Amino acid sequence: MSTRVDRRFGLSPERAWAAVVGGFALLLAVGSAVFPRAVYDRFVWRYFWGPVVADGRGAQCAVRDAGGTELLGSSSACQAAIGAGEVVASPGYTTVSTVSYVVVLLAMLVGVVFLLRRLEIGEELRFFFALFPFMLLGGALRTVEDSGVAALRAGVEPLIPFPASALLISPFIYFTAFGFTLACVLAAYGLANRGIVDDYARPLFAMGAVALAASVGYLSYLAAATDYVEFYPQVPALTLVVACVATAITWKLATAYEPTIRQGTGVAGIVIIWGHAVDGAANVIGLDWMPALTGTANLVPKHVVNALIVNWTGRLLPDSVVAVTGDAWPFLLVKLVAASFVVWVFNGEMFEESPRYTLMLLITVLAVGLGPGTRDMLRATFGI
Repeated sequence: MSTRVDRRFGLSPERAWAAVVGGFALLLAVGSAVFPRAVYDRFVWRYFWGPVVADGRGAQCAVRDAGGTELLGSSSACQAAIGAGEVVASPGYTTVSTVSYVVVLLAMLVGVVFLLRRLEIGEELRFFFALFPFMLLGGALRTVEDSGVAALRAGVEPLIPFPASALLISPFIYFTAFGFTLACVLAAYGLANRGIVDDYARPLFAMGAVALAASVGYLSYLAAATDYVEFYPQVPALTLVVACVATAITWKLATAYEPTIRQGTGVAGIVIIWGHAVDGAANVIGLDWMPALTGTANLVPKHVVNALIVNWTGRLLPDSVVAVTGDAWPFLLVKLVAASFVVWVFNGEMFEESPRYTLMLLITVLAVGLGPGTRDMLRATFGI
């Protein structure tokens, strides 16, 4: 493929990637300028910037019109605006934004592989484990922004006011987390190359751990010093117990049914399944068990897939059953099955043929489970 690209267009794979990404960005920018109502208002703003504005300002939704943006504080007003044909954006994800983020994520993944190849780093599993705290950090930073919304609703100025807080809201948080992680990776490899440390993995892990501790420490401070953030230690304890038990059972069944599942990833495969188990368990606890555990209301699903599963479970099961089991538990099963399948796909040959690309795929698979799972767990832990 790369040879054909070089021969036909005189471009290296890296330049071809940059040309494609830059071309799409330019097309979107030109379309927004030439057809602002159709391209910007009804696509860019509605699915990407509008949800960020509504989320960052603590509104139920935002409405886009010729005069600018109007924030609405009630669901009935939002429904009325939708019924009137207005361009309305609500906090959270939609099918369009989710699919778009997947495309952007894949494009970024290819770019990162090119970067790692150029830097000649990221070929061993130690790189995967050294980045583990950073996969938790994204969810923790997102919860810091959630605490800012809670502060606004309590009439208090948040630590990071809008629009700066947009850097901690999807999709911008992906670039924020990536930029910080890349800086730490380069710093850790720089320390190792200069002989200051024996190996890059430990300082890289430590940098992520310190940033994660600072984020969770700030949330803990708010829980102790304010009235709009609570602390429910039973939530993370139960989440981690459920995730560990579910992971152990899943790994046992998977290796019994297909012993080769461990051949490509080893311990990393267990970590991936555990990360998605955390996401599933956090959803079950946050969406179904909060009244029993904390005496507070259940959280609201923030993502398209879990919202869809919750809705269908509620429709398919009798009310008498849902009243006992809740409607979020199938999400945990879906996460476990999907993660197990992905781990099975990553066989040893993939590492031999393309170690950097395989490692980045593994890191991405874990991050898309553990990142949202960390946020959901922390939201429930701190009641925000």
